[in-house]
Amino acid sequence: MKPILLDLGGFRLHSFGLLVAIGFLAGSWIASRRGKSLGLDAQAIQDIVFPWLLVGGLIGARILYVVSYWQRDFAGQPLTEVVAIWKGGLVFYGGLMGATVAGVIGIRRKGLPLWPTADCLAIGVSLGHVFGRLACLFNGCCYGRTCTLPWGIRFPADHSTAGVLVHPSQLYEAALNLLLCGGLIAWQSRRRHVSGQIFALYLMAYAGIRSFTEYFRGDYGIQSAPAAGVFTPGQSTSLWILAAGVALWFFRKARPASSPAA
Repeated sequence: MKPILLDLGGFRLHSFGLLVAIGFLAGSWIASRRGKSLGLDAQAIQDIVFPWLLVGGLIGARILYVVSYWQRDFAGQPLTEVVAIWKGGLVFYGGLMGATVAGVIGIRRKGLPLWPTADCLAIGVSLGHVFGRLACLFNGCCYGRTCTLPWGIRFPADHSTAGVLVHPSQLYEAALNLLLCGGLIAWQSRRRHVSGQIFALYLMAYAGIRSFTEYFRGDYGIQSAPAAGVFTPGQSTSLWILAAGVALWFFRKARPASSPAA
């Protein structure tokens, strides 16, 4: 855990902010490359990532985090703490929702076809999320439950899990997101599909990834789950994301067959 990478007097380089920025750059790069392979304007796709997805994603992720942890982290604190995202505190599903809304607006403004562009951006999100989870590891958030396995990790003495081994849950999800990115690229490259199904596949696959990795999370307990007392907050949201992905898959599958760039 190293939340501050560099401290030069009054200037601090936060690992969380740096890695999230790298994630956006990596996601933009792969999304534009995938778009170019489909005959789309690569620069226009990058223009959607910056600023549309960037702003929409950060706002959505921060809003959901602040709402979820208001009493614990923000009640009675200065308003400046609400916007201090460089210190960490983003909820991915909030970012996904915010980025989706902003992305649709950006795609329309750029005059790009909606579903093929959404497919490319989904691939970009899966790669960018790899760096997002690495940011969580360096920041010390989203940490795992206690662990007796050889690859368990320890955090510094000032961390809430100091002295015990915990699952590197951030690395689990980073690795699975990297595999997902590769799988989506392979599916898009080697299979004739209806545009929009890559985005749908991303929603379904990530819902499964998140539900799996949530079992190793230790930063919140089952008692904080909804009334059923069975699922964590992330798993509960994953059910809705999975349903949206399945619905979109069959909605697009019902469309007349066309080239991926249609």
